[in-house]
Amino acid sequence: MSLDPTHTPVLVGLGQSIERDDVITTVELAARAAEAAFDDAPGLRERLQRLTFVSVIFSPASAAIASEACERLGLGEVARETTSPGGNTPQWLMNRACEQVVNGELETTLILGAETTRSMKLADPDRDFMRAALESREKDGPKDEVVGASMRGMLHQAEIEAQLVRPADTYPVFESALAAKLGSDLEGSRERIAGWMSRSSEVAAKNPFAWFQQVRSAEEIATANPANRITAEPYTKCMNSFANVDQGAALMVTTLAIARELGLADQAIFPWAGANSADLAPSEREDLGDSPALRAAAEATFAAAGVGLDDIDYIDLYSCFPIAVEVSANAIGLAFDDPRGLTQTGGMSFFGGPGNNYTTHGIAATALRLREGGRLGYATGNGGVLSKHSIGIYSNQAPSQPFRVADTTAAQAAIKASALDVVLEAEGEAVVAGGTVVYGRDGAPASAPIIATLADGRRVVATPKPEILASLAGRSLVGETVRVSGGHPVEYAL
Repeated sequence: MSLDPTHTPVLVGLGQSIERDDVITTVELAARAAEAAFDDAPGLRERLQRLTFVSVIFSPASAAIASEACERLGLGEVARETTSPGGNTPQWLMNRACEQVVNGELETTLILGAETTRSMKLADPDRDFMRAALESREKDGPKDEVVGASMRGMLHQAEIEAQLVRPADTYPVFESALAAKLGSDLEGSRERIAGWMSRSSEVAAKNPFAWFQQVRSAEEIATANPANRITAEPYTKCMNSFANVDQGAALMVTTLAIARELGLADQAIFPWAGANSADLAPSEREDLGDSPALRAAAEATFAAAGVGLDDIDYIDLYSCFPIAVEVSANAIGLAFDDPRGLTQTGGMSFFGGPGNNYTTHGIAATALRLREGGRLGYATGNGGVLSKHSIGIYSNQAPSQPFRVADTTAAQAAIKASALDVVLEAEGEAVVAGGTVVYGRDGAPASAPIIATLADGRRVVATPKPEILASLAGRSLVGETVRVSGGHPVEYAL
C-alpha cells in the first residue's frame, strides 16, 4: 500500500531538559525542552497548530500552564490544552495525534511536559510539595481545556477506607501476588528485582538527562540499610520512583509531507501503531500480579503493526515501581534479563520520575536510539495503579500501512465483566491475595494492608488489628488465611 505523505504521522522534533543546580519554574524548564525540539526540527515551530501540556502533579503549575508555555515560547494563537493525570498520557497523546494526522484533522502538534519538584523544595523546603502542586492548580483564574480520561474509578471505596491509596503502597501489594506465583519470598523478590534494576542503572549512567548517573550493583539495590530502607515490602527505597527532579521533555509530531518540505525526512521516526486500555480497581482484579488491560493493549498494538516481540530492537517499559516493569514484560513474553534491556532511559528510579511526563522522555529516548540504527522500538505508559495503559510501536522506516490505534473494545468489555464483587463489611475467614507491610522512616511497621478473597469469592480490603501490626514486620501473608471482621475499614487478625 502506498502511503499518503499528507496523512502519514512522523515524530521529528525531540527535546529534553534538566536542571541540577539553579531554581527554575516548571514553565521555564518546559520551554527549554520545547526550544530543544524546535532546534531539532527547524521550521516546524512556524507550522505548529497545538500545544498539549502533560498534567503536572508534583510541582506548582497553574490550570492554564499550556497557555503560559505558549506565551513564554511566543507561539501566538495555537490551540492550548492540558491533560488529565496519568503516566500513560504522553503515549495516549501520541496515539491521538497520529490518528488525527491520518484522518486529516491535524498537521503539527507539540506534546510538552516538565516537573520542577527539586526547585520547589529548594525554594520552600518546609512546604508540602504535593499540596502546593494541588493548590496551584485550584486557584481561580484562566484554565486550559483538559483532555484524556479521568482517574475516576481507579480505586474502589474499600481501598479508600483501608487507606490503600498511595501508589507506593499499592504496587507492593501487586508485587506480593507476583512473588507468590513465582514461588519467591521477600528476600528472593528483592534479589530478582535488583538484578534487572542494576542493568537499568547502567543505561542511566550513559544518559545525559538521567538524574543518577552511576551504576548500582544488585547488592546495593537489594540490601536494606539506613540509606536504603525498606519502604513497603519487598521494596527498598532504591526501588521506588525518584520524583525529586527537575526534568522536561517535548515531542513534535507532523506529517511526512511537511517533514519532506522542511528537509527533516531523514530524521523522521514513524509511529506504526498504538493502543490504549484500562484495568479495574485493584481489589476487583482476579489476579493482582497481572494486567489483562496491559496485555490486551500490547497484543493489539503488535497485531496492528504486523510485527512481534522478536522484531523489536529497543524497549522502554514504564517503570514507576518494579511490578509495573515486570507485569509489562510478562504481558509480551519478555524475559527480565533480555539482552535488549527493559529501558532506554534508565528507569524511574535512576533516570528520575518526573510525574506524568516520564513517558515523554521514554518515547524521546526510544526515538533517539532509532535514529542511530535498528528498526523498531516499543514504548509503554501507565497511569494510576496499573490503571490506564497506552502503548506505541515506532520505526525509522515507513510502515506498510497507515498508522492506527488498535481497537481494544472487546477486551475492555471482557475486563469489565470479570470484576470481582468487593465488600465494605465482612465477617469470617479470607485468603490473602496480596499484601504488604509499609514502614515509617523509623523502620517500624506503619500499616499492613491486604486484599483478600472470602469463601464465597468476594473480595475484601483490610487493615490489621493494631495489636498484630508489629508482628507482621518482614512477613508476607499471601496465601495465608486470616480472620476479617467489621467494616469501614475491615480489620483482620491472624
